[in-house]
Formats: sequence, C-alpha cells, structure tokens
Amino acid sequence: MKNLKQIIAAGVLGTSFLNAQAQGKDHQLDVMNQLSTPSHVSVMPVSQLLNAPGNEALRDFFFTPVKDKTVLKGKKIAVLAADGFEEIELTGPVWYFRELGAQVDIVAPKYNPAPARYGLSSPEMAKTHIMAIQYLQPTGWIKFDRTADQIKVSDYDAVFIPGGAWNPDNLRYDKDVIKFIQDFNKSGKLIAAICHAPVVLASADILKGRKLTGYWNIQVDLKNAGGTVTDEPVVVDANIITSRHPIDVADFSKATASWLAKK
Repeated sequence: MKNLKQIIAAGVLGTSFLNAQAQGKDHQLDVMNQLSTPSHVSVMPVSQLLNAPGNEALRDFFFTPVKDKTVLKGKKIAVLAADGFEEIELTGPVWYFRELGAQVDIVAPKYNPAPARYGLSSPEMAKTHIMAIQYLQPTGWIKFDRTADQIKVSDYDAVFIPGGAWNPDNLRYDKDVIKFIQDFNKSGKLIAAICHAPVVLASADILKGRKLTGYWNIQVDLKNAGGTVTDEPVVVDANIITSRHPIDVADFSKATASWLAKK
C-alpha cells in the first residue's frame, strides 16, 4: 500500500498535470481569439438595391413586363461564373435574356477542391452549384449546367461574365475558361462582362487597343492590360461590352440584348 507521502505526491502531480492542460487550452483559446474576428458583414440585398434613391430606372427595368418575348429566340448564351459571383449581376441579366427568349446556360470551372492542408471546408453541393454573394456576404447557391471543359465556341452566340470580386479571381485562374474566352474573341462573337469581370478578359490578353469600362477599383488593371478605359455605365467596342457596377445592370443587359438581336 502506498504511504501517505506517495499518495500526496501523486495527487500533487495529478493536479499539476490538469492545471497544465487547462493552461494549455487557455493559451490555445487566447490565440484563437486573436486570430479570429467578429462576424459583422456589409450586404447589398436585391430589394435594398432596387429601392435605393436614384435607382428608379433599375427598378422599372425589372418590374416592367417584357412585351416581346421572342427578341432573342434561338440565341444561346453561356454565363461563365464561379464561387463569389455578385448575385444581381448574374440573376438580373439571366432573367432578362430568358424573358427575351434566349437559351442561357450557367457554366462553371470544373470542380477542383482545395488540398486538405488549406483548411477549406466546402459543402457537398459545391460540386454542382456555385455560391452567390451580395457585396461581401455569401447569400445562396445556383446550380450550373455545364463546366468550362465541356463547352466549345460553336455552342453559343455570346458569353456573359458577371462580377463580384471573388468570382473573376476564380475564373481567371482556370485554363479552360481563359482558352474559351480567347477562342470566343477570335470568332468575333459577343463577350459581355460587368463590374470586376473585365479582369478575366485582361488575363485572357484580349484588351489591347479596346475601349471598355469596369468597376472603379480595377480600371487601372484594365489600362495596364492595354485597354482605353472610360467611366460610363456601359461601353460597346466591337464584340466586347462592359459595365461598372450592379447599378448598371439594366443598361448592360439592354446593350447585350440589342447587340445580339442585330446579329
């Protein structure tokens, strides 16, 4: 049987071990608190955007019924998008093009999960859907129809790229997306890009000598890519149409539809 001193010693060692464990967890918690930040996110809900002062024309664009639903009948449009697309910049033009009779396919990069060591957790639906944002806040998911490695130039009459700061960054890294845009541009078919999306065209190296616009933060990148940039709601230069911001969605959509209808 252990004597009293052994029992006391064992108790002291056990308490010290537990205290050390507790201190270790306290340290880990303290570090985690310093690495993390409170969750307060800026958002841009569609209802708020449409009802904001100065956006009356944008609201009317969506709420005025389309009279001729055959304007784009027979036209096929590919929407190139990835996680982080600005919601209204995809859903708005897509709604309009479909109202005019066009076939619209959502095309995303082939699913390519990040290595485990990146610590990125994605839902199972990321294999078949892409994530929407409203300014900085993830809001929902939309199912894509095809992947960029499955499409060819002859499949479509136009390519449309929505913005959202994360979406173009994901697209411009995808070799299938870039190759498709380069080939599509050579064909002379329409390429339309809004907000941050023109940086994808910069990565495809098709902006030299072209007139265009884009979100204010990327205009210097467009200039560095060889483009002539103006601060206008929509700019049309041959087969490239560009716009700056969600507030330009109506002008952008109408310009794109008009170009396609004439062709």
